Amino acid sequence: MYYYLDNQISFPHPDAVKPSGILAIAGDLSIDRLLLAYQYGIFPWYNDNEPIIWWCPKPRFVIFPDQVKVAKSMNAYFNQNKFQITYNQHFEDVIRYCQFTPRHGQDGTWINENIVQSYTYLSKLGFALSVEVWEGEELVGGLYGVMIGKVFFGESMFSLKSNASKFGFITLARRLAQEGFYVIDCQQPNPYLQSLGGEFITGDHFQAILRKNRLESLTR
Repeated sequence: MYYYLDNQISFPHPDAVKPSGILAIAGDLSIDRLLLAYQYGIFPWYNDNEPIIWWCPKPRFVIFPDQVKVAKSMNAYFNQNKFQITYNQHFEDVIRYCQFTPRHGQDGTWINENIVQSYTYLSKLGFALSVEVWEGEELVGGLYGVMIGKVFFGESMFSLKSNASKFGFITLARRLAQEGFYVIDCQQPNPYLQSLGGEFITGDHFQAILRKNRLESLTR
């Protein structure tokens, strides 16, 4: 049995997560619930015809910003300033591209209209960030995620030109490293993120980072 959420803005402790990575079911995507969830490493991921499923997988797949890997093939993109980067200038465009861009081996997307509206509002409040990758005046790639304190929780990315999203991710990671961010949460592993330096850390290690982040956020 999974923990079913009611109207109260609360979650079970992350230690109560099932081996599947599922912590709770139901609830809503209200801003207060989302902010509480991410502070403890909990995130929604579900199909449109399902109740909201809240995840908190252990171990956790992350990238430490100062350890992002840059393949030699990417150096030319940076040396030639192949793409240009903006931040949070077109958040809804980025999440819409993530929603509708076809992905190899995937049939459809988990990004539904409620996700689009809730995360776009988070961006307006300063708790979500989009990275826009441009080739001239054309938006050719990007990514978005939730940003609380010194932790960035990556959500999704898209690419219309080869290596555009990778260019955006590396640029973001370098910026986060300069700003002293602790970690980029990748949520789920895949070969693409592994090539960028993704690694597993224990659930305890991840929660210790989040605990430090919460405590420091209170004193800022």
